[in-house]
Amino acid sequence: MKKILVCEDEDVIRDFVVINLKRAGYDVVDVNCGEEALKAFEREHGDFDVALLDIMMPGIDGLQVCKKLREKSSTLGIIMLSAKTQEMDKVSGLMLGADDYITKPFSPSELTARVDAIYRRVCMSFNKEEKQAEIISGPFVLNLKSRTVTKSGKLIDLTQVEYQILEYFLNNQNTALDRLSILNHIWGDNYYGDDKIVDVNIRRIRMKIEDEPSNPQYIMTIWGFGYKWGTN
Repeated sequence: MKKILVCEDEDVIRDFVVINLKRAGYDVVDVNCGEEALKAFEREHGDFDVALLDIMMPGIDGLQVCKKLREKSSTLGIIMLSAKTQEMDKVSGLMLGADDYITKPFSPSELTARVDAIYRRVCMSFNKEEKQAEIISGPFVLNLKSRTVTKSGKLIDLTQVEYQILEYFLNNQNTALDRLSILNHIWGDNYYGDDKIVDVNIRRIRMKIEDEPSNPQYIMTIWGFGYKWGTN
């Protein structure tokens, strides 16, 4: 069964989220603080597909929980809940390994659509089969069966979103890809957010694969358009 961890300190919002996710077929474990979220993750031996974390909470906040959960699992789907005024916190969450964020207030349809999208991505990491075993580009080898990427033989620690972005680039080498096409390919045509999430994820990937992230050799910016992968 689809299993999700919900961490939200406001009872009314948490109840709203839990009711709608259960209606959508999810097995929900809900807690009201970061400390309990980490305990629940350990208690369930990490057996969650998705985690929904409020950013602003007393004690251990959602950003800290996100960082700790990402350290424990690269395949867990993580979505941050944020207020409209928490723009920098959204970016921080993505940089710490979150896959997406939802801005309050949100509708039941937006909630379930965003959670379903992340859940499908998590399932892909276990179920996707490819005829071609790997894609090679310069020092990089992307293995389509294990869904891993190595650089000069060294494994790169990627989230599933980061892996999908790299796969998209390597399947379109030396082709300029606009932000909207990347957004639609990774997050789906019905994504409710904006294309800023693409830029943040590119920044995060560069920190992992580039020798000098501020002077990238592989993921190059096409100003006013998007990005291009090339190893020259």
